[in-house]
Amino acid sequence: MDDVTLRHNQKMKRIKAARDEMMKTKTEEKGLIIVHTGAGKGKSSSGFGMIMRCIAHGMPCAVVQFIKGNWETGEKTFLRERFAEDCRFYVSGEGFTWETQDRERDVAAAQNGWRMAKEQILDPEIQFVLLDEINIALRYDYLDIDEVVDFLLTQKPRMTHVCLTGRNAKPELIEAADLVTEMTLTKHPFKDGVKAQKGIEF
Repeated sequence: MDDVTLRHNQKMKRIKAARDEMMKTKTEEKGLIIVHTGAGKGKSSSGFGMIMRCIAHGMPCAVVQFIKGNWETGEKTFLRERFAEDCRFYVSGEGFTWETQDRERDVAAAQNGWRMAKEQILDPEIQFVLLDEINIALRYDYLDIDEVVDFLLTQKPRMTHVCLTGRNAKPELIEAADLVTEMTLTKHPFKDGVKAQKGIEF
């Protein structure tokens, strides 16, 4: 064994020992409040990635999609046509806010989505709920942030996971969450005139 390989093996052994020691302290299980926010791409994509994991593990799950409305996304088609028994899929929005041009309708749609979201979160059969783009509804005050946070902290079943996506997550939600990831925008083809494309954005 040469010196480079020997040093590498010794380093990996030290890392493994430290990792094993750390993992001994990680014993708790709980349903997480997860927030995906930030200006970068990937917030909803990551949430739907977790939906796929849940389906693979036999964990019943649900999606409540805010804002996007009747936009025919690949994930909606995929889940409704192929995994309807594993994942419930609800759409509450009528489209992006700049398309509806009607605040009262947007508020009503968001309130209806939140009603469906609470039903799914409280359902003892459901183990993971994705609230896609709910942060947009919260940002425009279509929903009361205090009501949403209070419900998640006091009424969400202990082992149910809830993932909330959308840019500009409110500080109150970030504070309440167990796991927060901010997607950072480094570069996006939209700035170069490239439109949203199938399989990438929807």
